This record gives sequence, C-alpha cells and structure tokens, in this order.
Amino acid sequence: MEVQDLVTDDTQASALVSIGELACSSGIAVRTIRFYCDEGILESRRSAGGHRMFDGDSATERLLLVRRLRALGLGLGSIADVLRGERSIGEAIAAESARVDIEFRALAWRRASLRAVRAAAPAQRGERLALLAAAQDGAAVHDCLVRFWRQILAPIAGARVDGWVQWNVPEPPADPSVDEVVAYAELAGLVGDRAMTPLVRQQLWRSRPELIRDGRALYDEVGDVMADVVPLVAEGVRPHGGSELDRFVSAHAGARGEEDSPRFRRRLLLDATDTDHRIHRYWALTQRFLGTRITVGRAHNWVYDALARDCYGT
Repeated sequence: MEVQDLVTDDTQASALVSIGELACSSGIAVRTIRFYCDEGILESRRSAGGHRMFDGDSATERLLLVRRLRALGLGLGSIADVLRGERSIGEAIAAESARVDIEFRALAWRRASLRAVRAAAPAQRGERLALLAAAQDGAAVHDCLVRFWRQILAPIAGARVDGWVQWNVPEPPADPSVDEVVAYAELAGLVGDRAMTPLVRQQLWRSRPELIRDGRALYDEVGDVMADVVPLVAEGVRPHGGSELDRFVSAHAGARGEEDSPRFRRRLLLDATDTDHRIHRYWALTQRFLGTRITVGRAHNWVYDALARDCYGT
C-alpha cells in the first residue's frame, strides 16, 4: 500500500496528541520526532502554550512508515519524497536496491583485492598491490576499457561503437574471485600502457592508415567480415583463404583507392602487431570473462593468420 493510501488530507482528523503521547503510541523517541519535524518529515501544530501537537492517527501511521523505510536503509531524502507523493514506495525501494547493488559490488571487489594481495607470494605482493590499487574497482576498470576503445575507434559514429563495446568489453564480475579480480585489473594495466594504443590501432587499421579515405566505410565492411568469421572461430575452422579473406583485403584496398593484389596483401602484413604478446594477453583475458562469446580480437587474429598463410604459406 502506497503512502498516498495511508496518509491523505481527507482522512478524518483524530484527537490531537502531544509529542510525548505520540512517542508512546509509536515507540519512537521524542528527540527523533522533533528531528523529523525539523526535517519536514512530520507535520505538527502549536498549542496555545506553544507546544507541538499532532494528529494522533495520521502522525502515528506516518512515523511507522518512516521507521519501516529507515529499517530498509532508505535515506530521509527518499522518505521525504515518498511522503510528499513525489515518488512511490516501489520507486524508492527500487532506487535503494540499485544503490545497494553498487555498494555490494564495490565491497566485493575490495574483499577480493585484499584476498588477492594476501594470497600473493611475498616477492610478488608489491607488484600485485600496485596493480590492484591502480585499478580502484571493477566499475573504474570498465570505464577505463570503454574510454580506450572509444579512442581507438574514433571517429566512428557513437551508435556503432556502442554495439562494439557491448560485444567486446566485459562487464566487471559482480562477486569476483581472487583470480578474477587480478585478471580484470590486468586489463586496465594493459590499456594503460602507452604502447598499447598504437599497437591496437595498427591491428585494426593495418598499414598506412593515413591513406584511408573513408574510415567509417572501412569499419563497416571489416565489421561485416568479422561477423562472418566469428562462427568459423567458434567452430574451430582453421584460418584459410576464401571469401572472408578476399572481402577483408578488398575493403582495405578500396579504402585506400587501390586494387587487391599479392603485393597489396603483403603490405597489409607490414609492421603487423597481431602477434604482439600484449594484444594476445588482452584478448585472452577478455575471453575469460566473455565465456563462449567470440571477441573481435580473435576474429581479427583468424583473418591475420589466413592472410599470412595466403602470402607466405605459413
């Protein structure tokens, strides 16, 4: 039952009671009732002698509602909104539940971090402490990863990047284990490495990115290729030449105003960063949190291997 049903202006007024009588009937201390009056939670009127007087029934019901909501952890601001009819009880409870979820995640991350430092060998504790302290918490790491990829994918339209992020950037675990909190923090450490940005840009845009005429069109065309490669990776199909590789090369050639040729294919392999251990580590950690979902990183690696085999038979 909402507060509007409990306390209304149309409720027939009951006898006025003093603050002491209200305290006895509600079980709430006099000083607390005074505080609620000062905060605008409870209405009173003054007697001829200047004492606070209350409508017995409505004030008691209001105080009981306040006590019940306080018992669930709601703040006075939220309770005041309920009493004023600006927010329903259901809405206030939902907001408090969301706040508790955030608090729980922060505490769970902190607990796992403390356990992770304690579990580390003495020689590694300093390094692990630095890693976890820099990560702060799961939400901060996630924000760091999102910023990194938005920078990498600029100037692609926001809506397209949003879909990419949702697919490839893992959410922080709600109740991480020691291994999970270390692995997730390591993701932040990897993207925080200044060398990581040019490495990943090279993997994404390949050689001579300054020659690309339309980055958005190239992004869309390569994205379509990756969407077709993902099932191949999931099925364990070995990298090979074929339509997927041909479309990938054609997209890059067209974006640079060139034609697909053996020479151009070899150029796509120049200064390739696909085999860099940091990139492989990043996508291996990401895959750990995404489970069976195939990341675009693994799809790119499949295409790279297919291109290397096509050019050099490796």
